[in-house]
Amino acid sequence: MHGWIAEAQRLVTHGESAVLVTVAKAEGSTPREAGAKLLVTREHQWQTIGGGHLEWRAVDIARQLLKQSAGHGGARHVERLSLGPSLGQCCGGAVTLVFELLTVADLGWLTNLAKRLQAGQATLRNVAIADAGANPPGQPNPAAGPVTLTDPAAGSTDAPLAPQDDCLLWQARDGWRWLTEIIAPVDFHVVLFGAGHVGQALVRVLATLPCTVTWVDEREAQFPDDLPANVTVEATDVPEAAIAEARPRSYFLVMTHSHALDQRLCEHIFLRDDFAYFGLIGSQTKRRQFEHRLRERGVPDERLEQMICPIGVPGVSAKTPEVIAIAVAAQLLRVREQDIQRAASRPAAIAV
Repeated sequence: MHGWIAEAQRLVTHGESAVLVTVAKAEGSTPREAGAKLLVTREHQWQTIGGGHLEWRAVDIARQLLKQSAGHGGARHVERLSLGPSLGQCCGGAVTLVFELLTVADLGWLTNLAKRLQAGQATLRNVAIADAGANPPGQPNPAAGPVTLTDPAAGSTDAPLAPQDDCLLWQARDGWRWLTEIIAPVDFHVVLFGAGHVGQALVRVLATLPCTVTWVDEREAQFPDDLPANVTVEATDVPEAAIAEARPRSYFLVMTHSHALDQRLCEHIFLRDDFAYFGLIGSQTKRRQFEHRLRERGVPDERLEQMICPIGVPGVSAKTPEVIAIAVAAQLLRVREQDIQRAASRPAAIAV
């Protein structure tokens, strides 16, 4: 998720400096992937690059940078850490971390990046980093230069960033190193119908995952007062509208207080052929009843097979809301991973 952006905006707006730590390169077995973020101030930290001694060391370096720079923006640093005996870890890999000191001078690009993500636009972020003692005579230190944001389709002058790369540390012809990364909007969209006990438990779990949730119920009073940042509620008498408005490859979950409403929603979901997941809460008996009714309304058997009911990963039999929520979230993540792997395995289009 991109929660670090809003947190960094808040900090620098109030005059507090922070260090943004990015995993620029992951070699071998590592706790997190390239692009993972950690935001550090003198007393607090947000997000994670994998925890353990690696993160402890990263926080220590970040706070040294905060102390040494005394609030002056533009300071940047690169550190390669082996995940071996020196860090007391046995992963066997290595990570290269980029440290960026953020001050109020960075508010412009942070705000612009947040607006682009909100508008559904992916962004190519470029950060110049000077090697220690490598400044060419008479040239400004590019480490003090601004972060640049561009459209990924436009590319970067020299960056060999491939479509599958999220983050890359590379050496330019002018001798400077650059951190280049694509920051894309979240494309894991859950549409949840029902704000009962299971729905509320599920939202609490989904609040911790890299997804957005559209939470739909006819009963406005069912929604809690405090909502997670990634959740939007729709209290409406026409919940079917949320199906028509959902993005392609959405994940639909139906668990309302009414079987009649459940069936109505199922019929509308089957009008679409572009969803990533469709789950209906209930037993095998409910599934058979719904299959019979939906078949009578013209839904073919091959489409009915796309409906997951009962929901949740197999092997979890407990029926408490919290357990169901975790089992369902695990199933969503499994389907999500399969979706990503299928997309990655498709051959790239060849321009002619």
